[in-house]
Amino acid sequence: MKLPRRNFLQLAAGAAALPAMPRIARAQAYPSRPVRIIVPFAPAGTTDILARLIGQWLSERLGQQFVIENRPGASTIIGTEAVVRAPADGYTLLLATPSSAINATLFEKLSYNFLRDIAPVAGIMRVPNVMVVHPSVPAKTVPEFIVYAKANPGKINVESTGAGTSNHLAGELFKLMTGVDMVHIQYRGSGPALIDLLAGQVQVGFDTMPGLIEYIRAGRLRALAVCTATRSHALPDVPTVSEFVPGYESSGYFGFGAPARTPTGIIDKLNKQINAGLADPKVKTQLVDMGGIILGGSPADFRTLITEETEKWGKVIRAANIKAD
Repeated sequence: MKLPRRNFLQLAAGAAALPAMPRIARAQAYPSRPVRIIVPFAPAGTTDILARLIGQWLSERLGQQFVIENRPGASTIIGTEAVVRAPADGYTLLLATPSSAINATLFEKLSYNFLRDIAPVAGIMRVPNVMVVHPSVPAKTVPEFIVYAKANPGKINVESTGAGTSNHLAGELFKLMTGVDMVHIQYRGSGPALIDLLAGQVQVGFDTMPGLIEYIRAGRLRALAVCTATRSHALPDVPTVSEFVPGYESSGYFGFGAPARTPTGIIDKLNKQINAGLADPKVKTQLVDMGGIILGGSPADFRTLITEETEKWGKVIRAANIKAD
């Protein structure tokens, strides 16, 4: 039997649409069971707290539990690998951090390519790094510190929580852009680094605001500048480094990713709900109290941020010849 051309075209169009139907149905039904959020850090830190806050919001909005699973170790590689290898069905998510961008250059051999193997879902917030000094340091401003450091080359210690960590690279970027000579002192974790900074065993640090702000307010550390491009609402009287060193910027960022090839409908559904959470006054207040600068936006926006950060820190790592431990 020979079909009329119109009927043939209608049938062909219907057949072409069939593969899309299961994908649409899956996105509409998602989630139908609990979702894992892999946090590549130990419990109780900023990353863990943030994941639990957004996870609770998603649980309430989508009717299934978003369960936090901490997978610390190897500079977030262990947790990231778990997500890369997970089924691309939306039931395993990653809480992504600057380590995602840094590791691309810091480690010569990774089992994954982050930009290829992780699909961005949504950015959540930036957290400023703060340049702080022990009160024994005479400098009260960034220009004064630069003069002081150049007058005392190799005599100022700058702490970090490890080679290639975000606070280490923040200090290295400052050294590269100002020409000062400071000695990098590496610690295993933020606790020991903070103890020595408070005791004056090291003189300067470039750490995230949530871990420092109470010590700054108590006068136990002096904030010379915040490291974001704009001033922070949490420390409105503290200038930015870029006011004195044009172009300087260093901050942590957080967002959600999923295994590559996760259906677009599921990613869009998650993105919509995460953005709704970021606009919710209660959630927004909690993030702001952590010193956060709200991101939000589309998956493409988050991909752009990760791409730019990967290029930026890659240049710093190569210029400073930083090697992974």
